[in-house]
Amino acid sequence: MNSQDDSEDLWETHAGWWQEGFTDGADPEYEEQILPLVAEHLSGARRVLDVGTGEGQLARLLSGQGSAVVAVDPTWAQVAEAQDRAGGPTFAQCGAADLPFVDGSFDAVIACLVFEHIADVDQAIREVARVLEPGGRFLFLLNHPLLQTPNSGWIDDQFLDPPEQYWRIGDYLIEDETIEEVQKGVFIPFIHRPLSRYVNALADNGLLIQRMLEPAPPPGFLARATAYQAASTIPRLLGLLTIRR
Repeated sequence: MNSQDDSEDLWETHAGWWQEGFTDGADPEYEEQILPLVAEHLSGARRVLDVGTGEGQLARLLSGQGSAVVAVDPTWAQVAEAQDRAGGPTFAQCGAADLPFVDGSFDAVIACLVFEHIADVDQAIREVARVLEPGGRFLFLLNHPLLQTPNSGWIDDQFLDPPEQYWRIGDYLIEDETIEEVQKGVFIPFIHRPLSRYVNALADNGLLIQRMLEPAPPPGFLARATAYQAASTIPRLLGLLTIRR
């Protein structure tokens, strides 16, 4: 079994962790930040593809705004749950690197917290560009590649005089695939890449950046994650709004 198979098995095994902890009002970062950003930047889209939909909350949001939405995910446990929750979109099981749609099928694509889990990043971005019509939008949301680098975190150094508090950056330039225990007994694969890796792949495929978003952590998250309050000026999310040339 290769690492991609291992990753897919972990997502199947732990799909419930995502469905219970991050959807339908459970997560303040989605409720206060991600959902409003998606609603704003994909407003008016006619035909939307949601890549890595999970259980479909973004797809349902966009469908509710009047878009015709197709949503895909490689994990059957997520697709089955998305179909049960319904809400208007069409759901299908497939990976981002092999999208079963003809060229120019959509005028908008969304991928939210997905590409940091995709091994074949170049092919996946190539596929996004292919299925977008010229002038179409791709909203690309990631865990911030710089500030969420493995081994990054808030440091409260009491050995210095005077004491200092700062955000430590890990090995940012090194691409690294890890399996992280995100909750007791829940293991999820992550692939860290520097921002330039994504930006250059987007540019190589005619996806030109129009806006870059680095929002501060929202109040609901800070109220829940008290240890992060001292780092409230450190963004956890990065958004790139691109236009297909």
